[in-house]
Amino acid sequence: MSFNQEGKLNECINKANCFFVEWDFENINKSFELLIGISSKLPRTTVIEKNESYWHGVCRSLIFRFPDDLEILKLPKDGLIQIKSSSRIGASDLGVNKNRINYLYRQLIKKS
Repeated sequence: MSFNQEGKLNECINKANCFFVEWDFENINKSFELLIGISSKLPRTTVIEKNESYWHGVCRSLIFRFPDDLEILKLPKDGLIQIKSSSRIGASDLGVNKNRINYLYRQLIKKS
């Protein structure tokens, strides 16, 4: 877990291998559950932790099996969901983490 003192996800230190977003939703609980369902079904993803407001999974690349951490945090008081996808290895991810989060958003919109 990479939480800051405010109980939110830490933003990316290296933006070349990490992508971070905050989305606001009318129905934050429904959106959070949908995101968890979509994320849990991503190929080569292992769920590490899941509770009522936080989900953490490790997504591995197809060929070399590089691990990326995917974190989703629900902040009900703020009406926000934070999502962070970051590579554990390497200085650049060639856009993989940004593409992963954009994919999650497209799937969420389809299911909403």
